[in-house]
Amino acid sequence: MKIMVAGASGVVGTQLTAKLHRADHDVTAASLSLGVDTVTGRGLEAAMAGNEIVIDVTNAASFGDSSAFDFFRTSTKNLLAAAAGANVRHYIALSVVGTPYLVESDYFRAKMVQENLIRASGRPYTILRSTQFYEFINGLIDIGADGDVLRLPPAAMRPVAAGDVAAFLMELAAGTPVGDIVEIGGPEQFGIDEIARIYLAANEDQRPVTTDPAVCYFDVELTGDVLLPGAGARTASQTLSDWLFQSMAA
Repeated sequence: MKIMVAGASGVVGTQLTAKLHRADHDVTAASLSLGVDTVTGRGLEAAMAGNEIVIDVTNAASFGDSSAFDFFRTSTKNLLAAAAGANVRHYIALSVVGTPYLVESDYFRAKMVQENLIRASGRPYTILRSTQFYEFINGLIDIGADGDVLRLPPAAMRPVAAGDVAAFLMELAAGTPVGDIVEIGGPEQFGIDEIARIYLAANEDQRPVTTDPAVCYFDVELTGDVLLPGAGARTASQTLSDWLFQSMAA
């Protein structure tokens, strides 16, 4: 198959591109660092030409203010227009578990706009919502930084390895468009505060973690199980302890 990966230089995109190459697919790696700008459109039409499938794993540079909204709205419109021009038969995009319940956050409101644009495009699509990546746990911890103490909520989540997400995206590319949302989560469930304690201990970071249900998750007060995938979600294989061992060995 001839597949374009938009966002090929990111955390998921790097691993996805490598997996596709190893599976002998014809891959066009597209990212700003590789000369393709999905916001301005520079290089996009040429990169899209001839591809059967697009996997959109682009991401905004910031979680704050309006920049994420502007990025996802413009980037997605440009990608969809280029995909239509190239007669792409399957548009796959990576989104986030819980997005519809987190739209008070600028970032998740932007992800909701991205999803809605894809649905309304008329292009055959699959949207994969993933839980938080292990690779971003450090950024997750930072939301609770309060001097030398970390205040984090006990809200449950099932973090996942970016490599497992990349593998599922490749599997989706080999299938027919779902025309709906599918989800993936990790094999274990933790409270955010618990994840932080495990990660900090593994990195010999002695900062204490205080459980505080009032702390917001990227500007959103969490209620219920909004960060957990639904019952039909794919369960990834790599555990947090295995990922920590591999990442520290690397």
